[in-house]
Parts: sequence; C-alpha cells; structure tokens
Amino acid sequence: MKKFLRAAADRLGFQKVGFAAPGLLEREADHLKTWLAEGRQGTMDWMARRQDERTDPTRYYPTVRTVVSLAMNYYVPLTGLAGKAPRWSNYAWGDDYHRLLKQRMKALLGEVVEAFPGTDGLACVDTSPVMEKVWAQRAGLGWQGKHTNLITRDYGSWVFLGELLLDAALEPDPPFEEDLCGSCTACLEACPTGALTEAYRIDARRCISYLTIEHRGAFSREQAGWLSGWIYGCDVCQEVCPWNLKFAQPTTEFAFAPREFITAYGMKGWEELSPERWDDLLRGSAARRAGYEGLKRNIQAVSGGRRHPSRNAG
Repeated sequence: MKKFLRAAADRLGFQKVGFAAPGLLEREADHLKTWLAEGRQGTMDWMARRQDERTDPTRYYPTVRTVVSLAMNYYVPLTGLAGKAPRWSNYAWGDDYHRLLKQRMKALLGEVVEAFPGTDGLACVDTSPVMEKVWAQRAGLGWQGKHTNLITRDYGSWVFLGELLLDAALEPDPPFEEDLCGSCTACLEACPTGALTEAYRIDARRCISYLTIEHRGAFSREQAGWLSGWIYGCDVCQEVCPWNLKFAQPTTEFAFAPREFITAYGMKGWEELSPERWDDLLRGSAARRAGYEGLKRNIQAVSGGRRHPSRNAG
C-alpha cells in the first residue's frame, strides 16, 4: 500500500510523501497551550477551539492508524516587481490551494480505497484541526525551521502540506530528526516587525501575514506602519532562507501560476477597488480569506504609508 500511495501521489502532482503513526502530541500540546495563554494568536479565536483534536488525530478521526503526509511545491519565481505593484504572498498568486489539494487528496484516497477494499480515510488540508507541520516532520518530509515553517531538503519551505488519515496500519517512515538551520538566523534578522521573537517562536500579532489575512478590525497606527508594502501575506522570512535561495524549484502546477493582477495591477487600481471588482479578481483565490473590507484596509494602510512615510515611523 505504501508503494501504491507513493506512485499515485506522484502521478497526482505531490512531490513528497511520508508515513507516521498517530498518537498524542504531548510536547506540542503544551506549547500550544502556552502560546494561546500568552495571547500570541491575536484575533484568531478559532485556534483555541478543538485543541484535543489538533494534538491527537485519534480524537478527530478515531479509526486512524496511519498519518500520510503529502507536500506539493508551489514556488513561482517572479522578479522585477519591486516598486511596481503591492506585494502578495507567493502562495496566493494562483488558484486556491485548499481546493486543489483537497481534490487531489480525495482522488488519492479514492484510488487507495478502490485498490485496497475495506480501507477508508479522511483527506485534510490546513483548514482541518491537524498539526500538519508536526506530522510532516514525523513522517520524514523535513524539519520546522526557525521561522516556524516546514523546510524540505529539495524544495525549501515553498510547499503546501496535506494529510490523509488512513484506517490502515502502515509501517512509519523515519522521522526527520536533524535541524539543518544550524546557526543561521537570517529569518529572525529579516523579519520587518520582530514577529519571530526567538528561534522557532512566532507572535502572530506582529506577523504581516496574520495582520493582512487573519486580523479582524482596524489597524492601530503602529500596525499600519508594519506592512512594508504587503497587502496580502508576507514572504520575507522565506525569501531570505538559504534553503530556499539554494533549493527552490519552480512549480510545474499550472494552477499556481500568478494571476494577471499580480503583475499588472498597480497601487492606483487597488486603491479604487470596488466590491464587484474584488469579487471578479479574486474568484477562486485563497486571498478571499481576508474579505473585501480586510483587503481594502490593507491597501489603505500601504498606500497611506507611501504618501506619508513619517506617519508610520517606528
């Protein structure tokens, strides 16, 4: 079954596959409780819900016997945009990865069920209460870097992660136990807001990705000054990572190619964004997550900062 899964996953566009035995994530459960108690989740109240399921997949899917971790490369190299257009995180340049990954994983599960009658499972993307980076590391796909993203040897951290929770017991792969960040602190030093408070720890309240996507409500003056030209997400910590600089590979998945507005829509066009234009441009995009009002808030913060840089100082 493992051989079948690897071959089928490769055919469906996944670059990496690994297997782990499910169980309670005790250390991660303690870290999550501490992180939440410190309020580092900001307005992401949903993070405090379903903690038992997040830290133990058997509470989410009781018949699970194997966690199959999958990774899909999404990196698109695109240069020459600095100063020409507001910045968008690479993952949101194309179609919504949630839909694509879920469709591919359901197709993979369907092939497994057909080939191995009596097998069943559940396909999970990052909207499910599953700690995907932890399981990816336990399945041998890579390690969690100092910027808290999963890093792989062959694609860097430019990968989407998903899991199949299978009710079939398969031999686990060796976990990835090395920390190949070494003494590098490039991501910590480059973070514009100091959101990476120390290696392997992030305060979402200061993270540009959180602010532009998940934060609800208006920005304070200080928060508005942190965006540094980003109106959706932020890739700074990934852009400076040596593993990405050396090993990033262009994706072959056409759905992740940048939509035209990424390269052709200037700040003036975004400033004049109407609800109807937002709906048209972002149909089928992961960037709908911020909502129209959230994106307008981000645009106003960035355009205001460009016109009045002193207002956002500090």
